[in-house]
This record gives sequence, C-alpha cells and structure tokens, in this order.
Amino acid sequence: MIRLDNKVAVITGASKGLGKAMALALGRAGARLVLVSRNQEQLEQTAAEARAAGADALVHQADVTDELQVADLGRRLAADYGKVQILINNAGINVRQPIADFTLADWRRVLDTNLTGPFLMCRALVPLMKGQGWGRIINLTSIMSHVALPGRSAYAASKSGLLGFTKALALELADEGITVNGISPGPFATEMNKPLMENPELTQFFMSRIPLGKWGQVEDVGEMALFLCSDHARFITGADILMDGGWTAQ
Repeated sequence: MIRLDNKVAVITGASKGLGKAMALALGRAGARLVLVSRNQEQLEQTAAEARAAGADALVHQADVTDELQVADLGRRLAADYGKVQILINNAGINVRQPIADFTLADWRRVLDTNLTGPFLMCRALVPLMKGQGWGRIINLTSIMSHVALPGRSAYAASKSGLLGFTKALALELADEGITVNGISPGPFATEMNKPLMENPELTQFFMSRIPLGKWGQVEDVGEMALFLCSDHARFITGADILMDGGWTAQ
C-alpha cells in the first residue's frame, strides 16, 4: 500500500471532479491535504469526505489566476507547515467556441486559469519544496496537449503550453529531487464534460474515438496521481501520462 504520511499536498481545483478524486486518494494514503478552489462550499464538502476517511484537510479559498491570492496562500503554508512536499495543479476551465466567436476576455480567462495559474502556484510553492531532496509536482495537462478538436483553440493552446512548462520545470528541479509530471486525461465523466455526456450525438462521437468504448472514471486519475506521488515513481520526471482509453494510439 502506498503511504504519504505527513506529506503536505496542495491540490488546486479540489472542490469537484478530478481534483476531488486526487485529493481523496492522497488523503487516504495519509497526506495532509490543502484544498484550494474558488468555491468554498464545495471545498468544505471535499474536506468533510477526506476527514471522514481519516485525513487531515485544510480548506483555502483562492483564485489561482490572482497573483496576490496565490502569494497569500504561499505565506499561509509557510506559516502553518513550513514545508510543502506535493503540489497538484488541477484547476482548469474550457470555453468551446469557433475562433471567430472567441472573445479576447474568454481567451485570456482560459489561458490565465490553465497555464498562468500553474505558473503562479509553482512560483509561490517551489521555494517551500526545495531543500528536502524529495518532492512531487503534477500538472493536469490533457489529451488536448497532444491532439485537438474544433472549437478548442484556447484550451488546446493552454494545455500544450502546460505540457511544455511541465518538461522545463522537471529539468529545473531535478537536482532538488522534485519530480514534475503531467497527467493527460481524455474524456472523463466530470462536471466539465457534462454537456458532452448529455448530448447523444457528441457522446456517440467520443465513444467512436475511444477504443475502450467508455468514459473514464475520476477515481482512476486519483490512483494515477497517488502512484506518481509515491516512491514507485521516483525515476519518472518530465513525463506525461496519457489516460485516454486509447484515443491517441490511433
């Protein structure tokens, strides 16, 4: 059994979906959770579930695109814990529009959340991770880091950028013993994909592209994050783990 006892794990976008699944998986393994999201109520629900399973969970409401709020989180973590061992950058949004209909505000909102957010979080927390000889950063990239679909220009651009960021940071932090990896989910049964799942034509399209023929379950990403945070993955860095049911193998 993988154990992460007393390791401080910061997870953004932890209020629901993949972020919640990863938080619960790490919490069951003994990590001390710091749950970050804009939605306080949903964060409290995640924290309650984690605590019911025996985990220590702290809630911090923050917008990862806000430089001041992220800096405040870093100061609070330094005061409360001194050090951080695990950071999972999961917070993300998607706007699906043809390029001609894309507003600059929407473009910036997607890039700020999906790419600038992880940059700000890493800039604030990496100093708290250094000097321990061990650390884990996981960035939730996407299948759209590797392939694309019409109407996903901002999302694909942000996630492709995040993959490049992941590789560069892995090289930068290797001598600190901090691994940096991506997880690229394909179609998963999350709140973000609910509009797709409720559309029969789109569901049929997605199923036709997935050799395994089904939507991914969020718990699978939780288990993958747990593995990447473990010592079993100590020689994996700068990698991107595709969890797409075989989509990109075609």
